[in-house]
Amino acid sequence: MKRSTERILTTHTGSLPRPADLLPLLRQKDNDELKDAEALAAKVRSAVMATVRRQLEAGLDIVNDGEMSKPSYATYVKDRMSGFDGSERSAPIRGADFLEFPDFARASAGGMGAAGVHMKRPACTGPIAYRDQEALRADLENLKAAIGSARGAAESATRGQGPAESFMSAASPGVVSFFLSNKYYPSHEAYLRAIAEAIRVEYEAICAAGFVLQVDCPDFAMSRHVHYKDLSLAEFRKTIELHVDALNHALANLPPDRVRVHLCWGNYQGPHNHDVPLRDIIDIVFKTRAQAISYEASNPRHEHEWTVFKNVKLPDGKILIPGVIDSVTNFVEHPEVVAQRIGNVARMVGRENVIAGTDCGFGTIAGASAVDGEVAWAKMRSLTEGARLASQELWG
Repeated sequence: MKRSTERILTTHTGSLPRPADLLPLLRQKDNDELKDAEALAAKVRSAVMATVRRQLEAGLDIVNDGEMSKPSYATYVKDRMSGFDGSERSAPIRGADFLEFPDFARASAGGMGAAGVHMKRPACTGPIAYRDQEALRADLENLKAAIGSARGAAESATRGQGPAESFMSAASPGVVSFFLSNKYYPSHEAYLRAIAEAIRVEYEAICAAGFVLQVDCPDFAMSRHVHYKDLSLAEFRKTIELHVDALNHALANLPPDRVRVHLCWGNYQGPHNHDVPLRDIIDIVFKTRAQAISYEASNPRHEHEWTVFKNVKLPDGKILIPGVIDSVTNFVEHPEVVAQRIGNVARMVGRENVIAGTDCGFGTIAGASAVDGEVAWAKMRSLTEGARLASQELWG
């Protein structure tokens, strides 16, 4: 995995704005109503090509496919794994902050309250196994082709050599269990283990294709105020230790320096006043078999948490990817604000241990982003400009 050895590298969390003409096809696929699979495949291929190009135009160093093929970052697994074929539906998702402010929850047009509208969430009603490797193969080939095209264009235009690195995201066992309820396995632990054993196929294929694997783990933080709001902190910590163990089982055959994880408290604009503090979970998160940790660090509930690293030592070899632009408002952050956020973390843990990222994705649920697509790209450009300013200060 690349490190910021000469300047602050930049990346993002995973999902990016989808083209308008792709969204109806993704919804049809999600609802098992797709009539023209080749039309969807063609739209996805062109969308991946375009999003890689836009990431490079925005100045990002570490790029991906924007999750163009996925209706959502977590529930896409229902189409790739057996066990989610029945008619039973998953339990509703209700955060403690929405429950505390019901008028806000009713009035809110976005965020957690809209998730059920845009995602099909069947429950697990049978044994889980990875069955659709063709969808995975298509994702890998699309990103390879887009990276190859970008490198060729960069060389012919003598304007660099394309991306420094590329990654592909995948759902964690815990976040799958978060969105897709268990109606089959005898315990939560057994359910986690089954998911982990199945999804390791995807993890290993991503790394074998030459990409860094990013595992999306909102279950490390968001689940505290949603599924586990009635537990004590000690009980919640034991629960996410179980989630880390399951994830590490799935990652057992992969070198940690090819893996990064992303944790967040929910990619929605809401009170967030029940979010678990970073200091209460970071020691457990560091136990994952992943070199880099991506996390929210710029929204008003968590921006102050760079101070956690005054007292918490970053383990040797680990990398932090703090979000330095948010993903739920249409403010375009000033580059100097971005530079300040980067500098705060870099001075705590060392500049070579920091990569600048985003709080979360700009299209975690396809078509349900609170941020306008073009505004999202403007925010990305501010991210890369802020990283340039921070690099000037940190390297002189």
